[in-house]
Amino acid sequence: MKIVRSRTFTAERAWGALDIACMNGITTRLHWTDQPYKWHVNDGEEVFAVLDGRVEMRYREAGVEHSTVLDAGDVFHASAGTEHVAHPIGEARILVIESEGSV
Repeated sequence: MKIVRSRTFTAERAWGALDIACMNGITTRLHWTDQPYKWHVNDGEEVFAVLDGRVEMRYREAGVEHSTVLDAGDVFHASAGTEHVAHPIGEARILVIESEGSV
């Protein structure tokens, strides 16, 4: 049993994480950040839910770059092979669900 108060979670570095659960090879982690990540492609699918703050999500489809701003409560689903990068607008707390060991 675990209760996580996401609004009070911070990390010592950008993209620091709190491991919440690992279920059958799928991890759920709470991230805090105030800095962009890096362009990457996950090993499988990824669900990215903004819990607090705002995040500009950039992604590429067929070589064309797109961008959208995610507010608290918004969810981004990256299908396998989707190149993407998250740029927080200020501080953000993000719940990420993905295959264990993914980038």
